[in-house]
Amino acid sequence: MLTETGQVVAIEPEGLWVETIQRSTCGSCQVRNGCGQHLLSQLTGRNSYLWVSLQGRNPDRYRVGDTITLGVPEEVVALGSLLVYLVPLVTLLIGTTLAHYWWQREPLTILAGLAGLLAGGAWVRWRAHQTRHDARLQPVLIDSIPGSRA
Repeated sequence: MLTETGQVVAIEPEGLWVETIQRSTCGSCQVRNGCGQHLLSQLTGRNSYLWVSLQGRNPDRYRVGDTITLGVPEEVVALGSLLVYLVPLVTLLIGTTLAHYWWQREPLTILAGLAGLLAGGAWVRWRAHQTRHDARLQPVLIDSIPGSRA
């Protein structure tokens, strides 16, 4: 299981909203300029938040600002990464290959490759939407650090 620490930003009766990358940590990291998450945070101006189920735990036990540990099964990360990166690439290659053999014109091949890439991306997005509530794919609350505040 892969673990990540996060900070509680909101509390609901059934779960917690957690910020997984604290800005204070990002500011002190040595690879800050090479970090993709830091770059995305700068570009969008938003932090990413996760909703984590309390799984029957008492929500009064947590406070905004608490540091908690989340876990995600390794196979979920590995298979998710394969899905996100490989499906659009494969559909791009299929689109360009078919267009090349059917029409043998470069502009049509480029357009078919782009259409394949977009179709693969759309399929990945649809699949993510379909599985968004699957408990096997969600992060789980492993531990909280009592009295910890950012």
